[in-house]
Formats: sequence, structure tokens, C-alpha cells
Amino acid sequence: MTTAPAARRTTAATLDALREIEDRVLWLSSAITHHANRVRPNPSGLKVGGHQASCASMVSIMTALWFRHLRPEDRVSVKPHASPVLHAINHLLGELDASHLSTLRAFGGLQSYPSRTKDPDPVDYSTGSVGIGATATIWGALARRYADGTPGAGFAGRQYALVGDAELDEGAVWEAVLDPGVAELGELVWIVDLNRQSLDRVVPHMAAGRLHGMFAAAGWQVLTLKYGTRLEELFARAGGDALRARIDEMSNPEYQRLLRCPADELRERLPGAGPGARAVAGLLAGIDDATLMAALRNLGGHDLAALDTALSEVDDERPTVIFAYTVKGHGLPTEGHPQNHSSLLTEQQMRELAARLGTDLDRPWEGFAATSAAAGLCAETAARLRRDPVPTAVPPALPADIGRTPSGVATTQAALGRVLLDLTRTAPEAARRVVTVSPDVSSTTNLGGWVNKVGVWSPTERVNWFADDAETILHWRERPTGQHIELGIAETNLVGLLGELGATWSRWGEPLLPIGVLYDPFVQRALEPWSFGIYAGGQSILVGTPSGVTLAPEGGAHQSVTTPSLGIEQPGCTAWEPAFALDTEWTLLAALARLGRPDGGSAYLRLSTRPVDQTLARVPADPAARERRRRQVVAGAYPLRRRDGARVTVAAMGAMVTEALEAADRLQGIGVPADVVCVTSPGLLYRALDARAGHGEAADWILDQVFPAERATPLVTVLDGHPHTLAFLASIHHVPIRRLGVTRFGQSGSLADVYRHHRIDADSIVRAALDLTE
Repeated sequence: MTTAPAARRTTAATLDALREIEDRVLWLSSAITHHANRVRPNPSGLKVGGHQASCASMVSIMTALWFRHLRPEDRVSVKPHASPVLHAINHLLGELDASHLSTLRAFGGLQSYPSRTKDPDPVDYSTGSVGIGATATIWGALARRYADGTPGAGFAGRQYALVGDAELDEGAVWEAVLDPGVAELGELVWIVDLNRQSLDRVVPHMAAGRLHGMFAAAGWQVLTLKYGTRLEELFARAGGDALRARIDEMSNPEYQRLLRCPADELRERLPGAGPGARAVAGLLAGIDDATLMAALRNLGGHDLAALDTALSEVDDERPTVIFAYTVKGHGLPTEGHPQNHSSLLTEQQMRELAARLGTDLDRPWEGFAATSAAAGLCAETAARLRRDPVPTAVPPALPADIGRTPSGVATTQAALGRVLLDLTRTAPEAARRVVTVSPDVSSTTNLGGWVNKVGVWSPTERVNWFADDAETILHWRERPTGQHIELGIAETNLVGLLGELGATWSRWGEPLLPIGVLYDPFVQRALEPWSFGIYAGGQSILVGTPSGVTLAPEGGAHQSVTTPSLGIEQPGCTAWEPAFALDTEWTLLAALARLGRPDGGSAYLRLSTRPVDQTLARVPADPAARERRRRQVVAGAYPLRRRDGARVTVAAMGAMVTEALEAADRLQGIGVPADVVCVTSPGLLYRALDARAGHGEAADWILDQVFPAERATPLVTVLDGHPHTLAFLASIHHVPIRRLGVTRFGQSGSLADVYRHHRIDADSIVRAALDLTE
């Protein structure tokens, strides 16, 4: 197990160099935002924005971490609004050229919040969606352990999260912290910037003690860094106990107000009116104004020596959280102001700041003197933190077609488990890269056979006490070589882990093929963090099953409506909703083939528990025709039935193909021939249509094969979801359309009753077709 450097005392010379770097980081982070808002031309006049005060509260913490404790194997998630601090440090370490410092929030420049995929300098974790940056370190730690694959290897490097205190309001944080496996992740170190301010105000009751208890109860080491050395020295004097009690007991707003007071007013207000007032006043009388003003601001999160000590006390046997008390806007004219969240310093204030910090507003990016101790410490730190390039590893080859032709009755959900098991035989190297994740629904989403085959992942092997129970069907063998990860019932945890498992190819050079399975109605609960994971470069497959009102007996709460359009609306994601088991195989294999590579992407599969007669697919027996069908399935649609003289086309998706075929047979019987098209991916068809119009790049051959101009007829679309998903198909040839789908909360009942209620049954399809043709 890798451990941190032993606790050590920072020398006076090192502290002096650190303070010089601390001042320069404060200056650069302020100047980066100042330049973006007040120097760079802005013809539109729209606010550019930035967070000088939020940066200032993090400067000391990040200086101590980077220039004293960080190692090349460590990774850091930086709170979103502190991105200029990260860029300032990267610049001082030679990782970011000065030409980039003037580009914050400019097109192609430094991003508003740290971005792994868009910033030009090293960023370990993309942050910006509150709470996700913190929890990403948890899933990053798990993903790194999984990718390492060595039983009992523990961890190689810490996972630091620099967290704004307001981020702890997010429920996703506590869902992650409380997952049982997290208490085993000793590489986690969270540092909470406890500045007790939010966007709008000073938070009256931050309840740090309650937060302390919550982390401790979850098995974390909790370190509190409240006061710095200057304040501690005052507390050691006569009257110091009274001063400590006075500051401990005052509210956050009262303390913040004191920061806005000149020295004479501070001497009046600080003693208060309690029993210790006289002792406090006596203590204050013995110190000068400069000492008083500096001491009041000397909270632990701004004291480099105190930070150094705290970081040396981290216990690598369990997760650690450090509550570092800070002042928002520390060292700036706006410090402590209740509305300083996004306030900007004026030019005059920036010039005064430059004079105090030994810099120049007219030459804001000027470096340290080459012979200075600060320059030497920067060079030493840069050498210490230099990382080897991440090796490029290509995932093992995957088959495009396993060769099975399903018969009988089957569901697309069951096909998922079948394909995974087939992979272990036909492509064992690729199968070993597959890792499945579910929130306590493995058995009900048909992963039981897969779990029995590959086992459940655990950092250490655990006894399976039911191994000799003959009535146990699902064998829960937990070991470091397992390939299924089971989480608690928290969808945000699932997709958080998916994102990090899907980033191991770029983080560690270990491509994985992660598949997350959850009930489709809860995909929307997980969508925002999953989307952020895709933005951050995580490539994964999300499987939603069972889906739609087809889950008839469960009622409206468990019937998804809006998920089918995800493939159109979610960047970086291709979505498929297969109708048959073979469609499931082909699309899943195509999705797996896009994972773990620079040109890859994520996928979403919407599956069903409805049993369907597989012979309805009419899979071609001829190998060339079968391959043509496979390419069409993967590309987004295929013709399922062609009728001579067709007067209408029924485009159906997923479970509704059965109703579409029944309706087509009935229409044929009354003299209205109908083509039936099986749509597998509305998103891919939409991109093809967009490309044909000159927007974007996508192959549009699928439109000609499935919707040829010579067969353009009025169109009926039907799916178990919102009808707008397929509405755009009418614009391919500008034909009349009737859109059938689900627009209301569902009802419990039989399949026939529920389909009839939502007007997606065969009767409704026939009526819609007749409306268009008569």
C-alpha cells in the first residue's frame, strides 16, 4: 500500500517560499477572471463571469496540497469555481503557457469549470455539476482498484476532492458516502472549503458539528482545521480562552460582519456583551491593529503550516475528510461580504492588490525571478509531479455477430444476459473487460446467469455462506476477480461509477467495457450525472429495463414515457431500442465496440420484458442478407415487411412491433397494403437526416434503404413512449403522419387494457392508417 509522507515540520525558509507562491496564485487567479471581464474585448456586453472570491478561499489549501503533499500518482477533483486557481498553479508548474491565462470563458479557451476534455492543461476530474466532482473521487478510487486487478493491492495514490461546503447540501453526496463499500477506500481525502457562504448569503447555521458526526458515522476519519497559528497564539495568552469561546459561539453572519470592520470598530464589537467580554477586551488592548486584523482572518484553511500538519495526519486505512475553515474572498477587498460570490474587483482594486502582492496589473503574467526560492520550489514541485504519458491500449476485438438465430418466444431483457454469456465463449478476451454494475436489481434484470459465471467484484475475497445451499439459484461469490459490482439502491451512484469505469482507458491505460443496468423509469433520475460523466470522457453503456407502459401491472410510477428520445437529445450517446433478441445482440455488440477508445462514445439500450415471437423478425438465412440486416439494425432501422402497392408505412419501435405487424395484416385484409419499418435508433436516423441537410457528419445511406423515395407513403409511428420521438420521420419525404405513443401517466392493468388506454394497440394503428389513406 502506498502511504503519504510522514508528518514533518515545515521549515521557515520553505514557509516563506510557500507564502510567496500563495500570493502569486491569489494574484493569478484574480487576474485571470479580471482579464476575462474587464480587459478582453466584449462586443456583446453580456456578463462573462467568474468567481474571484471563491478562488481566494481555496488558494492556501491548493498551495499547500500541490507544493507540499501531492504525488504524481494522486488525482485531484477541484471545486468548480476554483478553476482559475488550478490554472494558475499549472502555469507556475510549467503545464500551461501564459498565452492561455487571458482566455478564461473565451471560445476555445480555459473552461468556466475544470474540464478533462476541453481544458489545455492537466485536469484530473471534470467538475461543474455541484456534488458530482466530489463523488467522482469515490468512483474513481473504485474504478482504479478494479482496473488494477491485483487481489489485495489496495490503492496506488490518493483521490483528493476539494469541495465547497455548499456542495454538501446535495443528496448525491450522501448517497455516495453512505454506500457500504466506501468506508474501505482509504485513498479518499476530501477537503471541505468551509467558508460558510453560498451564492446569495452567509449561511446562518452551517452545523459543522452535525457534518462531522455524519462523516464519522460513515466510517471516515474527520479532521477539523478551524484556527491558524496566529489565533492559536492569542488563545494561549491571558484572556485567550474567553476569545476562543466568543468566536466559537458567534454566528456565521456576525463573524463575517467583523471581517468588514476597521480596527477601532472591531475592538468595540469583538468582545461582545457576555461574561468574557472584559477578558477579551483586555487581551485586545495588548495587541496592535495589524496583528488584530491579521489574526481574525487567520483561520485554519489559510494557515500553510496548519494545513501542512493536517495533510500529514491523514489515515490511509479509511477515508478522510478535512473541514478547513476559510474566509470567502480571503485577501481580497471583497472578503467576508455576503454578496461577494461572483463580484468582480475594480481596476483600482486590482492595482492596489498588485501593489500589495508585488505584481503589476499591466504585466499580470510575469513570473518569479529565476533565482528566487519560489521559482526553485515551483521547479522542484514540477519535477516531483511529472507523470508518465498514459499508454494507449486498444480494447480486444469484439464480434459483430455471434451467429445465433433466436427462435421461440423471448424478451430483449433476457437477451442481454444471453449475449454476455455468449461473449465469454466467443470472445473471452473482450468478455474479461466487461464489468456490469447494478443497484440491487441484478436478478430482476436478467443478469443472474452472468453473475453466476463471472462472480461479484470485491476488493477482498469474502465467504459465500450459501455456497452449499442447494436452493440458492443466484451464487453471490465476492472476490477481486469478479466482474459484477453491486451497489445500493441509488441510481446516481450507479452512473457515477459507470462514468469512472468508462474513463479508465484514458486515466490509466486500461480500457474497460462497463454496462450499468437499472429499471428504465429511473433512468431520468440518473441522467444528469451520467450525462456529466459522458462530458468528462467516460464511455459506458446504460441499460434501462423493463421499460414503458408494457410493464403494465406495475402502474404509472414504474412506466417510463420520455426515455426513448434520449438518443436524439443526449450528446455523446447512441441509443437503441431493439424489438427482437437478435437486434439486442447486434446493438449491444456495436455499443461495446465503441467503448474504451479515443473515437468512442456511450450508449443507452431500452429493453423490455414483453415476450415476443422471434420468428416475426424473419432473419435472412443468406449470410450476405443477414449481414445487410445487421448493418441496418445497428444504423437505426430496417424494413420488416414490404407490401406491393403499399399505401401507408407503419414505423414501430421496440415492443410495439408486434402490434404494428398485426395491424399491417389486418390492413392487408381490407385492401390497404402497409409497409412495416422497425426503428431501432431514432437518434441515428435523426443524425442521418441532419447530415443530409448539411448539418453534422453521419452516414445517410440508411434513409435510402429503409425509407426510399419510391416507397414514400403516409406514415403512422408507434412506440411505447412519447410520440414526439419518431415525429421527425415524416420530414424525410414530407408525408402526412399520425403519431401514436404515450403522453400520460400509466395505469395498472393487463397489456391489452393498457395499450388500449394509451391508443397504441393494433386497433389504434389501423384507425390511424385509415385516417391517412381514406
